[in-house]
Amino acid sequence: MANVILDISTSLDGFVAGPDQTLDEPLGKGGEDLHEWAFAAASWRESHGRAGGEDNADSKVIEEALAGTGAVIMGRRMFSGGAGPWEDDANANGWWGDKPPFHVPAFVLTHHAREPLNMQGGTTFTFVTDDIEAALEQAQAAAGDKSVHLAGGATIGQQYLDAGLVEELQIHVAPVLLGDGVRLFDKLGDDRPELEITRVIASPTVTHLRYRVLKGERA
Repeated sequence: MANVILDISTSLDGFVAGPDQTLDEPLGKGGEDLHEWAFAAASWRESHGRAGGEDNADSKVIEEALAGTGAVIMGRRMFSGGAGPWEDDANANGWWGDKPPFHVPAFVLTHHAREPLNMQGGTTFTFVTDDIEAALEQAQAAAGDKSVHLAGGATIGQQYLDAGLVEELQIHVAPVLLGDGVRLFDKLGDDRPELEITRVIASPTVTHLRYRVLKGERA
């Protein structure tokens, strides 16, 4: 069964997005600063159809994640920034244009049904109106022997963590203090998972932390 990894960037003070999120600023005020390390990486740029970039430790981390991912799960807000019926969503086909950077099946949790969206480059978005377990079951079937990547946002990560369905966390800590916004670990309740750190990779722009979730040893 495919390994389930929550992979996300956060500020040093624990926010994955800044305040005042809009369609023009989907990551809120200052939120894009969390991803500057990725924007400069050659592997990130290649996956987005762009040339250039730095072939450094950060790029290697992204390259590893891309190679190991067989399916992606995300929330509606990460997909389009919208809510409500799809016909009212100004960004109904997502942020990424005709060729999204995932190149694997992607499953979008939503309250509003629609047919799968087949895009160029190997990405098909399937819209799941059932619970998180149903989305994970579909993603694991699609992923085969590769990992299921929980791409965000924070609410999706929290729900899967709280349900005990996450096996690993990869957190990219940017040297940024947002002060406010969307917290990564805000609503886990009292039954929080116990973590074991398995890897630390530091660069001048970000620290990559990897953790294993200790199953059956809840703190």
